[in-house]
Amino acid sequence: MDLAEIRERFDREVRAHPPAQIGRTTAWHDGVLRHTEAYNFIDWWDFGEDRAFEVAAREAAFYAGLGGGLKWKVYEHDAPANLGAALQAAGFEAAQHETFMAFDLAGTADWPAPPEGVEVRRIADGAGVADFLAVHDAAFGEPGSWTVDFLASRLADPTLAIYVAYVDGEPATGGRLEVYPGTSFAGLYGGGTIPAYRGRGVYRALVAARAAEARRLGYRTLIVDARDTSRPILARLGFEPVARLTAWRLPAA
Repeated sequence: MDLAEIRERFDREVRAHPPAQIGRTTAWHDGVLRHTEAYNFIDWWDFGEDRAFEVAAREAAFYAGLGGGLKWKVYEHDAPANLGAALQAAGFEAAQHETFMAFDLAGTADWPAPPEGVEVRRIADGAGVADFLAVHDAAFGEPGSWTVDFLASRLADPTLAIYVAYVDGEPATGGRLEVYPGTSFAGLYGGGTIPAYRGRGVYRALVAARAAEARRLGYRTLIVDARDTSRPILARLGFEPVARLTAWRLPAA
């Protein structure tokens, strides 16, 4: 894979022109592409060093007024160079350091079959959503910001598929597949495994199921923001690092 080309294409096709999603409003405001409502985040902008501190403070005040917090994703190739300092000054915390990775879906993935007793299901109802959220809370040690009702309403969203892997009928790991219509990209997000089930191939089975669906839908490149815990697993499956990124978080009011 040409990793530089993937990075440029992802910025142009996905970050700068994100698809519409149920429960999310996206709009430009004075150099910043704002995502609001159910999930507040920023990952595309257009301003220089001379405005970084002003814009960071303005966005912190705007999202604080909404009361739901904010995640601002900054990749290592992003400008301006002083954005991290500006975000810190505005009250953001560098909550996560991740690796943006990519996998070529056109190739053959010689991945093992799910271990015995493991079943990966695409979630289709509120009970499955409740399992997904319970896994998320246990895997990451903190409650997520989404509710069962909100995620259940998004089950009809063609850009989203939610998966849970069960071990002997018990929910063990979960994650989302988000696709970007009109582009070549599909993304893996929110993957986490309950500690008691780690090291048993359950997370790998969840990746394989979502990759198979992305390939079936005709997407060419599978992407993921990998934490340091999942990066080695993904690397063994053939994912390649494209860029480091930092998720800056503004706490909810």
